[in-house]
Order: sequence, then structure tokens, then C-alpha cells
Amino acid sequence: MSERKTFKLINLYRHTALVEAISYLILLFIAMPLKYIWDIPEAVKYFGWIHGWLFLFYFAVLIVAAFKYRWSILRIVYYLIASVLPFLPFLIDKKLKQESLTAQ
Repeated sequence: MSERKTFKLINLYRHTALVEAISYLILLFIAMPLKYIWDIPEAVKYFGWIHGWLFLFYFAVLIVAAFKYRWSILRIVYYLIASVLPFLPFLIDKKLKQESLTAQ
């Protein structure tokens, strides 16, 4: 695979992780208060579905990137744990951005 395609894959992973993280924040800090404070359960239903599908896509891209870049099991587990901690994906993105720039 050319370096340009490699660059695209790591950026696809970065963007997927960020979109998934944003959907998680929306679920936690907007949809859940709407459900439990204002009794609007539809917010969790719809954002939950969106977040679920985004997480599945994130997981698939993570596995593809892990094989392509030969990431260690420890790194894969770290990224999976980061996906359930609300703000950690934004910090990881900085490191991945540096990796993508050096891959060019």
C-alpha cells in the first residue's frame, strides 16, 4: 500500500474516533439529561442508536488500522478503553495526528 493510502487510513481512524467520541458526549451530556431530568426518552433512543452504529464502525476501522500498522494488543486495548472515557479520544488524536504527518 502506498504512503498516501496509509496516510488516508490513519486519518480515517482519527476522524472516526473523533466522531464517535462526539456522539458519546452528546449521549452522555445531552440525551441522558433529557431522558432522566425532563422525561424525554426518545433522545437516548435515537442518539443511542447513532452512537452504537458509530462505535461499530469505529471498532472495524480500529481493527483494520491495527493490522495495517501492526499495533500491539496493548495499544488496541488502550484505544478501546479510551473510547469509553469521554475526553481521552481528543488527547489521543494529537498523537495520531503526529503519526499521520510522519507517515507522509
